[in-house]
Amino acid sequence: MYKILVSDPISDTGLKALYDHPKFVIDKVSGLSAAELKDIIGGYDALIVRSQTQVTESILENANNLRVIARAGVGVDNIDVNAATKKGIIVINAPGGNTISAAELTMAMMLSLARSIPHAHASTSKGKWERSSFKGVEMYGKTLGVVGMGKIGTEVANRAKSFGMRILGYDPYLTEERAEHLGISKATLDEIAKDADIITIHTPLIKETRGIINDEYLAKTKKGVRIVNCARGGIIDEAALVRALNSGQVAGAALDVFETEPSQNFELLGHPNVIVTPHLGASTVEAQEKVANEVSEDIIEIFETHSIRHAVNMPSVSGKTQKKLQPFIDLSEQIGALAVQLLNQAPERIEINYFGEITKEDTDLVTRTMIKGILAHHLGDTVNMINAMHLMKEQGVTSNVSKTSKSKGFASYVELSLYRGDTKSTIGATILNGYGARIVKMNEYRVDVRPEQYLLYIKHHDIPGMIGRVGTTLGNFDINIGTMQVGRADVGGEAIMVLTLDKIVEENVIEALTSLEGLEAAQFLELNENLLG
Repeated sequence: MYKILVSDPISDTGLKALYDHPKFVIDKVSGLSAAELKDIIGGYDALIVRSQTQVTESILENANNLRVIARAGVGVDNIDVNAATKKGIIVINAPGGNTISAAELTMAMMLSLARSIPHAHASTSKGKWERSSFKGVEMYGKTLGVVGMGKIGTEVANRAKSFGMRILGYDPYLTEERAEHLGISKATLDEIAKDADIITIHTPLIKETRGIINDEYLAKTKKGVRIVNCARGGIIDEAALVRALNSGQVAGAALDVFETEPSQNFELLGHPNVIVTPHLGASTVEAQEKVANEVSEDIIEIFETHSIRHAVNMPSVSGKTQKKLQPFIDLSEQIGALAVQLLNQAPERIEINYFGEITKEDTDLVTRTMIKGILAHHLGDTVNMINAMHLMKEQGVTSNVSKTSKSKGFASYVELSLYRGDTKSTIGATILNGYGARIVKMNEYRVDVRPEQYLLYIKHHDIPGMIGRVGTTLGNFDINIGTMQVGRADVGGEAIMVLTLDKIVEENVIEALTSLEGLEAAQFLELNENLLG
């Protein structure tokens, strides 16, 4: 028998699969204090929570029998995932349960915005009859820009088409073929700004999307555009949005999420052209039943068949396997993150090649970690080692893994290549005994670079004085060079420099570098600190 503790209010209907299963005993106890939860957690095999219960490292110290923590929802901010991983506890969530509810809320927000329904209701409920004050616009014939064509964005696009809207979709993984299949037009962010009457956001909040809707972007939009965000707070720069609303550049906004929640931005909350709701995307009876049902089925699968679908972590590799593979597991995520930045777009094909002694081991974990490093650049923390392969296929990305026992100059060597159309990026790497991780190939050039947080990749002509001019330019911006590697194909031909730096390179530095005679391109590459150990 397996004992399951449900410590937050969760739909009994959604938990039915667990209640009905003869091998599971369910205790549903809400409102436990941290001390009370810590006292009893040792007697349970699984814990199911929503957002109220805070699963801390202190509580997990007593969780000696716990195998699974399930979040009946998407976010896991209330769970110390690192502490759970150290204890060998799988953390799962329910990423698809709120898809329909979030899509329907988006449509409701769009309609409310187009027809000023909340404001008209507030006025009429006070006994007023201000028909002339609430002249709206039709959605029929309008152009909708969908930023993020994942599950929710796709559902929104499908519903918007039934209103007779023209759909422009942006997503780094959206192909022309998939767009055609969906009956929409693939577009860039700038094309959406130029043509869309309404823009709706459906992306994760990652470094690349934080503040993406800012003063500069809003200035590019159609005057009178309407903006909807039921995805994540922080994607829209709220101060910039208020400025655009005040100037009339943005006719209205409908927001379910905010930079900080509960929001205290009263200038935004009280704006006459803004509709706000308190993060209701998953707040439907059906969504709550779906997420509870999803985690219930996942828990049964984990205990009965050891199959894991929606884990957000991975139990630590231990013993002999860990000793052999852990350095390559760490390195693989780094080269995945660097290769996708070097490609400068989402890949459509991934090739991973293993050479030498590493081919004697089961490299599945290394491969999964590498795929995670690639996908996380665009998908953020929704991707992990467990779901990486599934998400890769879901995005329409193909992959091929090969192993060759023959070495390539190193005891073990890994080479990753990413493709998008005619564009390719390649990173080759190894672990040098006594020296650690080394990147030994970037595109077609041999280098010797230790993975560090800030790197600069430069393509240039092999002409005298280039190294000095690059160094001087960086010095003018007070950027210190840690190391520099130079590679070239032929004397006087194309060449590269790879530099490790002490600080971030801003766009004005890139512009100054690319203005140098003989310098073709410069790319700043960054590794998150958590990838460097």
